Amino acid sequence: MFTGIVEHQGIVKKIETKKNLLVFSIDLGPLAPKVRLGDSVAIDGVCLTARSKKAKTAAFDLMKETIEKTALRDLKAGDSVNLELALRADQRLGGHFVTGHVDEVAVIKRIDEELNWVAVTLSVSRANRKYIVPKGSVTVNGVSLTVGWVGKDRFQVYLIPYTLQVTNLGEKKAGDCVNIETDILAKYLFNKKGG
Repeated sequence: MFTGIVEHQGIVKKIETKKNLLVFSIDLGPLAPKVRLGDSVAIDGVCLTARSKKAKTAAFDLMKETIEKTALRDLKAGDSVNLELALRADQRLGGHFVTGHVDEVAVIKRIDEELNWVAVTLSVSRANRKYIVPKGSVTVNGVSLTVGWVGKDRFQVYLIPYTLQVTNLGEKKAGDCVNIETDILAKYLFNKKGG
């Protein structure tokens, strides 16, 4: 379980391709001492397990399902990724409940910028649209954000300067793909009603 509050931007050092598997080696920076083998780490919002570690770099396996269903498949060595360690029971919940199980890959449709304010419009499938509501929570590349506006097949989130500085969302442009996880509480509520 995570909160969507990014702790550090890591750097993809190496990607090894195997049959039905990719192995990502990621420089965890200051988070490295806190990561042990077997720990869960959210990487651009995808919950992955640390399989090995050497100094500041940890390796993570991406199985076929993860490769096919997340935007991690588009990463290259040198790219930055949003990192968050798993939530401890004694921690403050700063964002919202995030599982690290991506619902879909969304395309950034447009980015509107004004002084100290950025609006990002993203695509959303019909299947997941019902879980996205104005003023509700959504996770974009592992970042907990508040939904500002919802249309038929897209929605909008707003980014403050701090978010642009400490996450890789500030590097994204129209046409880029990002990982989307809708709010798990919205899923449970909707499905409980027989949605």
